[in-house]
Amino acid sequence: MLLGTGPDGPVRGRRVAITGLGAVTCCGVGVDALWEGLVNPVVSGERRVPDFDPSTWFGPKEVRRVDRFSQFAVASAEMALSDAGNVGADPDRAGVVFATGVGGFHTLAEQVNVYEQRGARRVSPFLVPMMMANAGAAHISIRWGWRGPSETVVTACAAGSHSIAAAARLVASGRCDVALGGGSEASLHPVAIAAFANMTALSTSGESRPFDVRRDGFVMAEGAAAVVLEDWERATRRGAHIYAELAGTASTADAYHITAPSPEGQGAITCMEMAVEDAGIKPSDIRHINAHGTSTPLNDLAESLAVNKVFGTPGPPITSTKGVTGHGLAAAGAIETVASALTMKHGLIPPTAGHEQHDPQIHLDVVSGAPRKWEPGPIISNSFGFGGHNGCLVLLPA
Repeated sequence: MLLGTGPDGPVRGRRVAITGLGAVTCCGVGVDALWEGLVNPVVSGERRVPDFDPSTWFGPKEVRRVDRFSQFAVASAEMALSDAGNVGADPDRAGVVFATGVGGFHTLAEQVNVYEQRGARRVSPFLVPMMMANAGAAHISIRWGWRGPSETVVTACAAGSHSIAAAARLVASGRCDVALGGGSEASLHPVAIAAFANMTALSTSGESRPFDVRRDGFVMAEGAAAVVLEDWERATRRGAHIYAELAGTASTADAYHITAPSPEGQGAITCMEMAVEDAGIKPSDIRHINAHGTSTPLNDLAESLAVNKVFGTPGPPITSTKGVTGHGLAAAGAIETVASALTMKHGLIPPTAGHEQHDPQIHLDVVSGAPRKWEPGPIISNSFGFGGHNGCLVLLPA
């Protein structure tokens, strides 16, 4: 991972190891549930998190004062840290970068109703700390006493990847020895759903069909995911299990439209090229692409054109987990990073659920129908968001 360019040329940072994974998704609570849902997809209905019991992580008083998106953030973080083992981090050298798209939307919507129906004096004094976008990151750093940077990225659907990239650079630069990156979203509220539906972004069929000729929009989801990122040498010394190396990241903007992607995918092209360069490899080295693949007509076509430009036609095997998980907005990139690390671990690419009738305009090697056995190699994970935000991560085998 490059830190910049000095008088003697590019300056490389410390290697960054992924040592812990956590996830809360519509597949269930935990990374095992996520992996099972991806490789044996059974998809139906809304993409809500089933059987989530916040009392596992919060006491009876506290649980009423923490919005669902922050509950998801803490749960995924605790699972990732438990998976990483005893990281033994110096609190001043441990950081958190956690993403969200809209923060505590449910709390805000509920308290607006309280104000309108019952008056100003009945608005909860906990509204601000529950709704604020930085609450997820704050709860994580407070719970574990980590006094390094505690920051929030809000770049729509690219935010999960951006937060992991920012956390990785804290480690690569030497500012932190351990950092936790991820994203959380819990905005399946009728107002939010109506807003996306009225802008024709949501699937009218209720099906997520990435790269399928019948795709008609994304299926909105809630959830969270977190990864523990650690200085490689430190992780090796303590005998940690290393899932992969997070070797490259990039961030660009389309500078084109507030919701639509650049038709030719120029911002995505540059982002993928920069991420691969940052990892110190060539585009031909990439062996798998975890696509943004939202199931919207514009995104999937633009992403396919960008992939072909960077990696050739049809390019490496590509999959979109959103056929199963739906689109978790700011959580999406984090969930897909966890999925990429599990793909590396199992040597198996999950199929793209919902992809049955391939769009003839899309020239990609879409993995569908069944998982594909795969020799682990470099993976690029893509995230593209409203506002024209692009984020890419490159993972290398440990």
